[in-house]
Amino acid sequence: MAPVDTPPDTPVTVPLRAAVAALPAYVPGARPSGRAYKLSSNENPYPPLPSVLAAIQTAAAEVNRYPDMYATELVETIAGYVGVGADQVVVGNGSVAVLQHVLEAVVEPGDEVVFPWRSFEAYPIITAVAGGTAVTVPVTSAGRLDLPAMAAAVTERTRAVLVCTPNNPTGPVVHADELETFLATVRRDVLVVVDEAYLEFVRDPGSPDGLDVLRRHPNVVVLRTLSKAYGLAGLRVGYALAAPRLAAGIRATSTPFGVNHLAQRAGIAALQPPAQVEMIEHVEAIVAERTRVADALREQGWDVPETHANFVWLGLGERTAELAAQAAAAGVLVRPFAGDGMRVSIGEVAANDAFLALAAGWR
Repeated sequence: MAPVDTPPDTPVTVPLRAAVAALPAYVPGARPSGRAYKLSSNENPYPPLPSVLAAIQTAAAEVNRYPDMYATELVETIAGYVGVGADQVVVGNGSVAVLQHVLEAVVEPGDEVVFPWRSFEAYPIITAVAGGTAVTVPVTSAGRLDLPAMAAAVTERTRAVLVCTPNNPTGPVVHADELETFLATVRRDVLVVVDEAYLEFVRDPGSPDGLDVLRRHPNVVVLRTLSKAYGLAGLRVGYALAAPRLAAGIRATSTPFGVNHLAQRAGIAALQPPAQVEMIEHVEAIVAERTRVADALREQGWDVPETHANFVWLGLGERTAELAAQAAAAGVLVRPFAGDGMRVSIGEVAANDAFLALAAGWR
């Protein structure tokens, strides 16, 4: 075949997939460039647990070797910790990567994926990358998932439904009875992903037991992470719990060596009894601060949804961008969602106090 005679100054344009070209950009929490409090990402404000840090330091001497591709010991540790078989656990580079593998395993081009909105910002991106069509269902005025409306949005083209509980960025949980009614309504060949990224911070007695739901509903996948409560956001360890056949399919789509060696060793250490004691202490302190911050905001006159995550939500509407900029100028970084509201992560006491002072001035 003769070479194409293209003038040397002609720009080369390789077309992107239409779905990729139309993707919204994922916006991470702002990072401080100087002295500022970072309340823009849902991170654990406490430093790494000592036993986890020791495991990372030991593992660092072995980074010239590839990690265990199947993360065998980490998978077995998670399985033992949550009480399922190892063939029901799939790990990945954070729960967001695991969710991508979940959708890649079940979504055909044009299939619909139903999820609440506003919810986790990665949902529409992951859906589009998997070739699916996003069907969004508004959350209620209280920031809660409207499961009846989500059930009504399911059609013959629906392949998956994403249920974020607690919902990011608004904070409320789905209740067990609501979820059961929803699962009884949705076809059993529709995959229901229960995203429990903030599970450890939940204190609502009406919230569902994800493992019990998983055992009784073979079309359910439960997503969890070690990034939040366990303080491994910088290493990225997430996992899915699913029926063995589904887990095998998800595993088949996963990136080879997707969990690096340091992350594997840190994850194993984080689930051991010594680290568990420290993790629970940190989580209880964050929950106490969450209550203090939410109560203080309500006393100021703000309408704050009931949150069971490690953040609070202010529905600021069109004021969101302006007030987030004011906060940044004052040294407090928050996470704005233009036109909707502001998510503020729970941080150190001084950081939370600085934000509360700002919020009081906005009333």
